Amino acid sequence: MEVIPAIDLLEGRCVRLYQGDYEQAQTFDENPVSVARQWADQGATRLHVVDLDGAKAGHPVNLPTIEAIARAVDVPIQVGGGIRDRASTASLLQVGVERVILGTVAVEQPDLVRELCQAFPNQIVVGIDARNGLVATRGWVETSTVLATDLSRQMAEVGIAAIIYTDIHRDGTLQGPNLTALRELATNATVPIIASGGISSVTDLLSLLALEPLGVTGAIVGRALYTGDVVLKEALRAVGQGRWQDIPPDFGSSALA
Repeated sequence: MEVIPAIDLLEGRCVRLYQGDYEQAQTFDENPVSVARQWADQGATRLHVVDLDGAKAGHPVNLPTIEAIARAVDVPIQVGGGIRDRASTASLLQVGVERVILGTVAVEQPDLVRELCQAFPNQIVVGIDARNGLVATRGWVETSTVLATDLSRQMAEVGIAAIIYTDIHRDGTLQGPNLTALRELATNATVPIIASGGISSVTDLLSLLALEPLGVTGAIVGRALYTGDVVLKEALRAVGQGRWQDIPPDFGSSALA
């Protein structure tokens, strides 16, 4: 299973939100590029970058920072937040992003998702962010009437590369992933599922391994890495994927200095 560090961008800073609340943003580092290098140096095989400003604005805002991250690390990055048209998708891919994550448009413009999958094969991922099983949109500010399980089935049919599932009530809380919801989603979808939200320990990551046969292939870890509750090298060793084999045994911890 792939362990994917999260880098959330807000006004140029690396932050974490609590349950998606912009008013509860905690800054962990003023230099997201340095953070990206740190996770890559510690063995990450992929980075998950969210443009929080873009999610609210409806278009990418932190493109220069995203480009700087893509240039600074030699691992693929996936980016989401406010990507709601072909131009925004193309601009991110042009600056070195490997995969673009669509959220709101999956609910509001499913035909656009299909078109983008055809134009950019294997580079389109859909983020399904849910409150009580219903999909949230527009930077988690609005909640739709669409069930996460229904959207996952619909999106799997249009050619997306994967689904990132976030339980908003777990996001940033360190309360553990919603295994029941993930199992239901994976059972209904025919594409890989990446779990996000609430992961607080290596034990949480190990609990996700039980869902790997159903298609849960990765886990995004945010706050727990920044607080040191999860040490990336240890997490990679535990779940069996990463570049940790090349890292000296005494290489430091993942907690940010």
